[in-house]
Amino acid sequence: MKLLPYLLFGLVFGSFLFVAQGPAFAKKEKKTDAAEAKPPFQEVFKKLDAEVRLALKKDRAEGVKELERVGRMLSKDYPEEFMPYAMLSAVARMTSDQEKSLKILNQLAALDSQDPKIARIVGQAKGQLKKMEALGKPLDMKFTAVDGREVDLSKMKGKVVLIDFWATWCGPCKIEMPSLESLYQKFKNKNFTMLAISNDMFGETVVKPFVKAHKLSFPILLDQRLKASNQFGVVSLPSTFMIDPKGKIIGALYGAEDWTTPSNILYFENLLN
Repeated sequence: MKLLPYLLFGLVFGSFLFVAQGPAFAKKEKKTDAAEAKPPFQEVFKKLDAEVRLALKKDRAEGVKELERVGRMLSKDYPEEFMPYAMLSAVARMTSDQEKSLKILNQLAALDSQDPKIARIVGQAKGQLKKMEALGKPLDMKFTAVDGREVDLSKMKGKVVLIDFWATWCGPCKIEMPSLESLYQKFKNKNFTMLAISNDMFGETVVKPFVKAHKLSFPILLDQRLKASNQFGVVSLPSTFMIDPKGKIIGALYGAEDWTTPSNILYFENLLN
């Protein structure tokens, strides 16, 4: 089962220019003759990246430490490059040290840049921080269902609730819909329910035909203004959250999932017993 207390989103590759805030990341300085004489970044990165990959293969924990060391070193020597910060973002995702992960995410979230690639990294970090903040806290949210009904999450206390953020235009979302329907049919008569929250800006106009075409029976909710998505810190689709009977988030999964695998079915059977 891939549900975890928190997970981070995947890496975004590219190059960017930024100004960092705080001592953790080096600020860009005026070019000097020495700086201009530095070896090309790609040349340095290729060598260090190979070393990091080898370290990760030998020992994951030690490899993550090496990944962080290289990321911080490169961010100091090549502050205009993207990859050092992508490496640090990977550390936040891979480390088992929640305090370290939180520190790195706060540092990434503090970056200030007009570059859209950096803005995406900043948004991902801020979104992950929201998710980590939400873990273990009770939720009190209201939604409008595709059939017009008002759904109050706070009134679902006492049940295990699976909340799935999706959209009709999202390919991975479409892939996992049949298995979500199967999961719902298997456990709907137990202490379980499911809420699929659509991010489609055109709301029921596109959602209703999709639901009919895919023969979905679980509750479909609308979040056209992304209010719920922002509260959950959703930055990619699909994103799935598990809510315990006390109304608290106990796990999150990012990306498509086959919900009918034996391990997933066993997870829900144990959770509902």
